[in-house]
Amino acid sequence: MATAILDLEKFRAEPLTTEPFPFLVVKNFLRQEHVKALVQEFPPMKNAGLYPADVLSLGPTMQKMVDELCSEELREAVEQRFGVNLQGRPPMVTYRGYARHKDGRIHADSESKVVTILLYLNEEWPHEGGNLRLLRDPNDLESTIVEIVPLVGTLLIFKVTANCWHGHKKFVGERRVLMLNYMVDEDARQHELKRHRFSAKVKDFKSRLGMS
Repeated sequence: MATAILDLEKFRAEPLTTEPFPFLVVKNFLRQEHVKALVQEFPPMKNAGLYPADVLSLGPTMQKMVDELCSEELREAVEQRFGVNLQGRPPMVTYRGYARHKDGRIHADSESKVVTILLYLNEEWPHEGGNLRLLRDPNDLESTIVEIVPLVGTLLIFKVTANCWHGHKKFVGERRVLMLNYMVDEDARQHELKRHRFSAKVKDFKSRLGMS
C-alpha cells in the first residue's frame, strides 16, 4: 500500500501558538519520498493570482496529496488542535505559482474562511522577499511574530480571526504555494470558486493575446 504523503503525526506533535491568534508551523510536513514528485508535478500556471485546483492538471502524486489534505483525518486533526468544529465547513483548494509586486500586502483573511492552511512547494528559497510574516500590527511589517521561509514541505495553519495579520516583503517571480481554506459554508465556497475560476480564465485569455 502506498505510504501517506502528509506526516500527520508530526502535525499533531507540533506546539500550538495561541497568541495573538492560534497558529502552528510544521516543517517537513511532506514525507521525503514524495517531495521530488510533488515538486515536478506542481501544476503549470501562466500567470499570478489564485487558481482553483479543479482548473489545473494535477499529476497523480499531487492529486493524492490534495485528497489527503481534504480528508476527514486531517479535518479531525485540525479540529482537535485548534478547538474548532469544522463539520459543514467545506474545504477549498487553490494554488498560486507566482508573486507580483503588489502581493504580500498586510491583511487578515476574510470572514468567509474559518481556518487557512498554506503548504509551500519551493525547492529552494534564497530570497529575502517572499518570506511570510505573521504580525502583531496591521500597519507594521516589522511587528513579526514568526517569519516562514516558503520551502517545500513547510506548513502553516492558522485560525481566521479579526487580527490574523500576515504579509511579506516584496518579491516578484515564482513562488509556489497550495492553500486550503475551510469555508464557513458551501455557498461561500462556491462564490469564491466561481470568482477564482473566472479570474483564471480572464488571465489566461489575456496571456494568449500577449496582454499583461
